[in-house]
Amino acid sequence: MYIAPPLLDEDDLGLVHALQIGPRLPWTTLGEILDRHPTSLAARWRRLQGAGLAWITAHPLGLPNHMATSFHDVRCAPGRRREVEERMAEIPEVFSIEECHRDRDFMLTVISADPNQLSREVYPRLDSVPHLTGYQSTFCTRLHRTAADWELAVLSPAQRRAVRQAGGPPAGPPGQQGMPESFVPIVQALARDGRATAAQIAAATGLHPATARRRLHQVLESGVVSFRCETSHLSAGYPVICQWFARLPVAHHDAAAAELSRLGALRLCASTTGRSNFMFMMWHRSAAEIMAMEQEATARIPHLEIRETVIIANIPKRAGWRLDAEGRRTGEFIEVGPRLR
Repeated sequence: MYIAPPLLDEDDLGLVHALQIGPRLPWTTLGEILDRHPTSLAARWRRLQGAGLAWITAHPLGLPNHMATSFHDVRCAPGRRREVEERMAEIPEVFSIEECHRDRDFMLTVISADPNQLSREVYPRLDSVPHLTGYQSTFCTRLHRTAADWELAVLSPAQRRAVRQAGGPPAGPPGQQGMPESFVPIVQALARDGRATAAQIAAATGLHPATARRRLHQVLESGVVSFRCETSHLSAGYPVICQWFARLPVAHHDAAAAELSRLGALRLCASTTGRSNFMFMMWHRSAAEIMAMEQEATARIPHLEIRETVIIANIPKRAGWRLDAEGRRTGEFIEVGPRLR
């Protein structure tokens, strides 16, 4: 008998919202803002993590001037989805996998060091997956919004301001050279636990504690990584996930992304190559919100031509973590992003 995952209560959602804004803030600071004892907050977070209902991860930004972010529609033989999914999930550059049921079986987000690495390493691995019958690729030319930009609407405006002020100014934009090789072990440790301390990173990587502390500070200041507090979409009250493929004059893309972020739980918005040049994904509380969102978006965004609407049935992998059918994090993490060494 199917048992739905538990819904997060208001205190759970408030903590997740605070960590979406300030993922590495101390429990003492969060306790003052949320009016909760720091020990209670830490215990609540351990419970959410342990149940796979919420977690914090970090990953390279995937900006087009630093690395190649691409999206791939994958088809497989009937009855072979699970085998194909397992093999694709093992590929480090496969950042996320979404399962769907129209014109493709899966949609992949892939982050590679450059298009050459995609052709040299990723495509051959996809080609070797048994029962994978074909794929089509588009490239991200601008990443407007990611899951790290979306917030739950739980905290009051005053609390949101307090969390942002406590976090200090955001890190500056990454330099033109992207991520130094010395950052890689730190980023890999933060991908597993975005709140990892310098001592924990030193233990995980074998670095001297002083070196780990210095490099952690450098990574946090560099702006080369994005932190995100994730949650099970079902437990957060968003059982429906939808992605749209649209056509829009490029001069309108930035304004359209800003407008969409005001319309709902926007988890992804990107400019792309291909027949459709603008894509976005949202979480919804019901299927009825899909048409309402489309009507609102086309009314507010001039020249937006929605060409395809795709319902995502399952997310087997998100930012390196394997998820179960309810969107809960499992214990399996697969290192994500381009292999820079």
